[in-house]
Amino acid sequence: MNSANSGSLREAVAVAVLGGALGAAVGRPIGLAVPFGVVGATNGAISGWRQIYDRSCSNGLIAFTLDSTWALPMTAAGLVTHVVAAVTRESGYDASLSERQNRHVYRRGFMPRRGFAITVGNVVSGAGDTSLARRQRLVTDHENVHVWQARWFGPFYPVLYGSWMLLGGGAGMVVWLTRRRSDQFTKVVESCTYYINPFEWWAYSRANHWPPSGKVAGLGWRRPAVRPLR
Repeated sequence: MNSANSGSLREAVAVAVLGGALGAAVGRPIGLAVPFGVVGATNGAISGWRQIYDRSCSNGLIAFTLDSTWALPMTAAGLVTHVVAAVTRESGYDASLSERQNRHVYRRGFMPRRGFAITVGNVVSGAGDTSLARRQRLVTDHENVHVWQARWFGPFYPVLYGSWMLLGGGAGMVVWLTRRRSDQFTKVVESCTYYINPFEWWAYSRANHWPPSGKVAGLGWRRPAVRPLR
């Protein structure tokens, strides 16, 4: 075993043990020490082997701690996308966008919508041709925002995101019926459910891409939510 693989193995074991311990500690009060511990250890083993957590600054420690505790349900969902990537032909794991970046990036893998990247927990899938600068920026400036949203909001993240989609879908139908008959129905509903979703507004703004080209003009937020990264 060469020194690089030896280092990866040591880190995988160490992060798995720590992740499992943190997960078990969080799950114990609610009687879920074993499943939570398994999730924490599995994420630790994969993430440690691939050396995704940045040890040079506090962000890496924060990311690992949240992934193993508060955001553990999202981390568990992310493990499912690892499984999908494992059975997907040429899923294209991109180490250059993952190592010490506090995330996993696949060029393909789990892709429920063609042409759109998706982030589940600390895993970005469907990044596309990451040799292109614009696809790299999609990961670093947009999808990475979702990685941290999942960490900060933890178990509330899918609830809040999904609730907005449901309510936005209903609102979009009302808007189309009462105010925007000239616009395509699906575009109006998509704008209300997806593009003006506060989590997406935040991510698109961070990527300096607000408003996005797919959003129906005049619907939703007019100004960016936050300053762009570049």
